[in-house]
Amino acid sequence: MVSVIVLAIASLFIGVESIQLTDLLQLNDRQQLVLLSTRFPRMISLILAGATMSISGLIMQHLTQNKFVSPTTSGTMDSARIGILVAMLVFNDASILQRTGIAFLFAVAGTFIFIGIVNRVRVKSTMMIPLIGMMFGSIMGSIATFLAYQYDLVQNVSSWLQGNFSLVSRGNYELIYLAVPLMIVAYLYADYFTIAGLGKDMATSIGVSYQVVQFGGVLIVSLATAVVILTVGSVPFLGIIIPNLVALMRGDHLKNTLLETALFGSAFLLVCDMISRVVIAPYEVSVSLVVGIIGSALFMYLLMRGESSHEAKKN
Repeated sequence: MVSVIVLAIASLFIGVESIQLTDLLQLNDRQQLVLLSTRFPRMISLILAGATMSISGLIMQHLTQNKFVSPTTSGTMDSARIGILVAMLVFNDASILQRTGIAFLFAVAGTFIFIGIVNRVRVKSTMMIPLIGMMFGSIMGSIATFLAYQYDLVQNVSSWLQGNFSLVSRGNYELIYLAVPLMIVAYLYADYFTIAGLGKDMATSIGVSYQVVQFGGVLIVSLATAVVILTVGSVPFLGIIIPNLVALMRGDHLKNTLLETALFGSAFLLVCDMISRVVIAPYEVSVSLVVGIIGSALFMYLLMRGESSHEAKKN
């Protein structure tokens, strides 16, 4: 918690407009405008997006009993992206909430298709499940790109492919506050998701409806994904690496690790965003690029670690 607060405060003083800690006592009009209109909204968006995507990955991993599944590797994000594109094509005057609703429906459908594929395809290695999800996501992404080319919306699709917090400002980020009640609901039903993570037979034997829990978890993840994509775009790997790193330290009980997962996800995204702002200052790179570089390295480490553990159990 302390590290997130320190990083959040530090992020307020990084940017093109120079604002020092000592300036807080006598801010001029321009500095006040920068802080209230861009820096604070950006900081809040980073905290909520990092926490939301990390928790979404944690829930998905319990629902699929696989450590390498997340909205990024299950087609959820790509399906939500198609939903946004359809909303723009069919409903030209759709409000942000209407676009969120359509993206949510497509995300739900895409996630259930992925789960259906996983349930029907017998795989011997857990490593194959995220690969199946990535292939499914690539198909969804290809459909979105095709539609974008057909209707001259390539730039819009490209903006959703990369998480970008540079455009976050007062008046266009408030949708992400929907993530707060979603995280609260996830915490309240955390025990059920933990039970579902033990498998369908185990959940049924102790009187828990596996299908209902799975459906509720998919709804939470899909709506959270739609909210984040519409607000800041796609942020890769968070849903995989953060829950796994926390689980290495705290175990697999979702309720015991949910808060740590949210805080770790927020801190990680804050650090990546600050790197993106200083690496080529006064310009900045997309935060998804920084997350992708660091996240891919950590993802490879987790994959190799998981494979080593699997081989050790076999021997």
